[in-house]
Amino acid sequence: QVQLVESGGGLVQAGGSLRLSCAASRRTFSMGWFRQAPGKEREFVAGISWSAGSTYYADSVKGRFTISRDNAKKTVYLQMNSLKPEDTAVYYCAARTTVYNGGYYGPYDYWGQGTQVTVSS
Repeated sequence: QVQLVESGGGLVQAGGSLRLSCAASRRTFSMGWFRQAPGKEREFVAGISWSAGSTYYADSVKGRFTISRDNAKKTVYLQMNSLKPEDTAVYYCAARTTVYNGGYYGPYDYWGQGTQVTVSS
């Protein structure tokens, strides 16, 4: 079992920044960030390999968000800059506990409970 705990969400004005963190209870392989806005399906935001040598972003966040990880701390981060009202959502991190070479959209073995990000206009 892996527990994932997200933090760092909050209320920010458009153009502002937030950094989300996701702490894992044990070692994980590739990890991802997803988000779900009210009335919408969950969507992929960003993914990162175990070594952090590979990252991947949704087009909607490319150039504004940066995913990174610190394996010594078993934590993955999502730095979000130039936030827009349409970034408002609950953000979830997800983790794999085995090697998977099929990309970052899914599937994942474990999910966090989510952290709310609200961007005001």
